[in-house]
Amino acid sequence: MPHRPSSPDHVQAARRAVRITVAAGVGFYPAVYVLDEPAVALYALFTPISLGILSPLPGSGRDRARVVLRALPVAMALTALGTALAVATAPAVAGMVVVGFVMSFGAACGPAPAGAAPGLQLFYILACFPPYAPDTLHERLAGLLVGGTLLMLCELLVLPAPEDVSYRERLASALEVAARAARAAVHGHAAEPGRARELRAAGQSLRLSRLPPAVRPAGAGRTDRALAHTGGATRRLLDQLARAAEHSASASEAAPTKSPVDPVSAPLLAAIAAECLTMAENLRGRRPVAGPEALEEMVEQFLTARTRATLARDPPSSRTLRRQSAVLAEAASAVTARAALSIAIGGRRAVRGLPSEQLWYAEPPAVVLWLRRLTGNLTLRSVVFQNAVRTALGLGVARLVAGSLDLSHGFWVLLAVLTLGRTTAGATLSAVRLAVIGTLAGALTAGALILWAGETTDVYAALLAPLMLLAFTVGPIAGIAWAQGLFTLVVSTAFAQLAPVTWRIGEVRVVDVLTGSCIGLLCGVLAWPAGAATEVRRGMTALLQEAAPLIPATVAAALPACAPQASSAHPEGPEDGERTRWETRHRLRLAEAAYAQYRSEPATRHEQAPDWPAALNFAIHTLVGANWLPRLAARDPDRQVPDALVGWAREAAESTATAATRAADFPAGGTRVPPPPIPYPSATSPDAPAPPLPPALADVENWLVTLRADLRAMNDGTSP
Repeated sequence: MPHRPSSPDHVQAARRAVRITVAAGVGFYPAVYVLDEPAVALYALFTPISLGILSPLPGSGRDRARVVLRALPVAMALTALGTALAVATAPAVAGMVVVGFVMSFGAACGPAPAGAAPGLQLFYILACFPPYAPDTLHERLAGLLVGGTLLMLCELLVLPAPEDVSYRERLASALEVAARAARAAVHGHAAEPGRARELRAAGQSLRLSRLPPAVRPAGAGRTDRALAHTGGATRRLLDQLARAAEHSASASEAAPTKSPVDPVSAPLLAAIAAECLTMAENLRGRRPVAGPEALEEMVEQFLTARTRATLARDPPSSRTLRRQSAVLAEAASAVTARAALSIAIGGRRAVRGLPSEQLWYAEPPAVVLWLRRLTGNLTLRSVVFQNAVRTALGLGVARLVAGSLDLSHGFWVLLAVLTLGRTTAGATLSAVRLAVIGTLAGALTAGALILWAGETTDVYAALLAPLMLLAFTVGPIAGIAWAQGLFTLVVSTAFAQLAPVTWRIGEVRVVDVLTGSCIGLLCGVLAWPAGAATEVRRGMTALLQEAAPLIPATVAAALPACAPQASSAHPEGPEDGERTRWETRHRLRLAEAAYAQYRSEPATRHEQAPDWPAALNFAIHTLVGANWLPRLAARDPDRQVPDALVGWAREAAESTATAATRAADFPAGGTRVPPPPIPYPSATSPDAPAPPLPPALADVENWLVTLRADLRAMNDGTSP
């Protein structure tokens, strides 16, 4: 069912239409009727439209004004470049290809550059068409500055967009939910009804795909990377606490009596709860930001107490050890969140004790971080790169056609390519069909208006502001057909005030839109017509294949007695393991971007798709274990694991990696992922009591069970 805008959407569209209309009108009318400067008027009109309507700038009024301020120098540079390259068709086309690619590829840098890119491209498009008039550059720039300044003032003062709840506040609220759950688990109380559901809902509220673009920490800088890392670790902690709450609820139904308090786990759970509350206060600016040292010390005490309890005369049961291992995993998530937060808002450039590759973004300068984001997307497997190439080719071909055929108002051809292009050929065709219908209706109406009004500019002056208000209110809500039709009326009434026009201006716009639509549709068919539907599958396959060898390698490092078998498919040394982890993280970023675009495209095949989030979770959990399990082994080098259990660990790791490799092909019938065998020596008599698990093996088993659950979810669920 198509999305229907809600009443708040209607209100926001109307408020934005008022801001854009005021900014455009205040700049346009004086330039035409007082200064008699058509070039100034044109740019004063189209600057608010470009950066206010064509560019979906995210955030509140203050956020949008800030983005416009930063975009103005870029817009001026593009206007100057377009003015210089308008000397001939060839340089204008070359410049269009470069500008189209660079502006579109800037989407890799975050929501603000992605939102401003379409509007910024319009400044080059406007300037690169004949007449070649470099002497009018100062007039164009003056109009641009007037329009941009008026837009900033309107974003701040005229019905400004309200503030969104910040990511920090959302993260603080989620951490408070985690603190309540951890505090309840300290005393062994059964989970309250709905506790697991509350925890999972809090985790889902931190998913970037569910947040407004303005609050997503999606930038390439250190702060955004660290905040996103904090959010990911917090989501993982909430999910772990939810699973513990579900197990507690199941156990209480089987045995209604209160569960005994585990003296080993209780102090660590209390420390996790306290740390979550402290992080929430840090995010709200109420306490100085500390590092993870205090919680790390509690982890050390937990490991010592667990080892001591295991060696006692009455060792804990395997069930207790498994629960302790789960608590240790929760602590690992809390430590990661605390360490990342100390970088995000504490200003730290390094965190001692944690794996360096886990917080790799802490030390490099900002320029290096931005370059890594850009170079990481310079691959055919990046949907950002694919979209940039598709856009650049479409705009370049459109500029070549418009220049070669000497189309009147040829910039409308490029505007059609820019506004109607979609990431899939099917979506582009649907947009083109509606746009042509709307443009034809608008052209007929504009032609009738011009035949009636003739050269009476007072009529057009009186109609322009109401038409802009109507177009910018109704267009974003009613759809492409209405937007194109009403925008045709707007540009017709505007150009009628700048120069004499005839009723054929509507005909010209129809021809230009049809030309641009055909070019955009052709590029959509030739360049990645399926959008992210194909790329998300390819990306997930590469991700699972890259992550699978980490599983046996991690088990080998986590159990010192476990000597890894030689295999060309698995990393054999620390450098190989680090390189594999790095490549897995790179594949994870590409797969996440592909999935994000996939979710924005028409859901024609979503119901039949595998559960892509489960594949992403598998890779994330694999990296978490690869970072933490060897680190735990280094803290306890003297721990012993029986040879038979070491063999079980090696066998379970290999079978999990094999299942992941098979699942990477996403076969139609799914991949069977059986639960791991019971980790007891095969020589143990069936009648003999099962010996308790060594703590190190409980940690490995908990990790492998999580990975297999992710693999099963890929088969059992469908992509949401």
